[in-house]
Amino acid sequence: MADDDEEIILSELDDAELSEQMQDDLYDGLKPEIIEGVEILLSRGWEPYDILTKVLVAGMKVVGDDFRDGILFVPEVLLAAGAMKGGMELLRPLLVETGAPKLGKMVVGTVKGDIHDIGKNLVGMMMEGAGFEVIDLGINTDVEEFLAAIDEHKPDILGMSALLTTTMTYMKVVIETLKDKGLRDQLLVIVGGAPLNEEFGNAIGADAYCKDAAVAVETAKRLITQRSA
Repeated sequence: MADDDEEIILSELDDAELSEQMQDDLYDGLKPEIIEGVEILLSRGWEPYDILTKVLVAGMKVVGDDFRDGILFVPEVLLAAGAMKGGMELLRPLLVETGAPKLGKMVVGTVKGDIHDIGKNLVGMMMEGAGFEVIDLGINTDVEEFLAAIDEHKPDILGMSALLTTTMTYMKVVIETLKDKGLRDQLLVIVGGAPLNEEFGNAIGADAYCKDAAVAVETAKRLITQRSA
């Protein structure tokens, strides 16, 4: 019997054990271990897309479910997402090279006048963890920046975040501008942030209001599926 305190040597595990261990490490937010695990699987001839979907995305789904159910909290989820990001930095260029399929593309930003980004960052990382390509515009994003990103990246989804009641109304400005420019029907708009609710999302003409990152991922998947049906 191995001692519980004995260090696990990732390279000595077979593929199934390594995949399972990596999902545990992802849950615990262990970025160096995730990077090492990805490197090992690549060296064993795994396809980058399989590492992403079968190991990392599968692991992040557990994180997302436990976050939704109140078992994990924002600090733990940020750690897990950071570990995921470590693995993604290795995989992203390889995925681009192999033309791996993506669930969809999302442009996300915190709206003009607002500099809060923890929720928005979490959504971006969880979306990436679910297999979406994410273009993060950062904080204090005005309508021109959103429009430029939509023009450049042709996303399926636009995500907007606000933490202040004074800035959340700016989301309506962006949506109205999309309508004026004939772009509104080309993409799905999801909104989130502490002061928002479903009623507000409906009132400004968003496709969905998402109360947290786990809901954002589920909603995005559902809306994309409905749209392509």
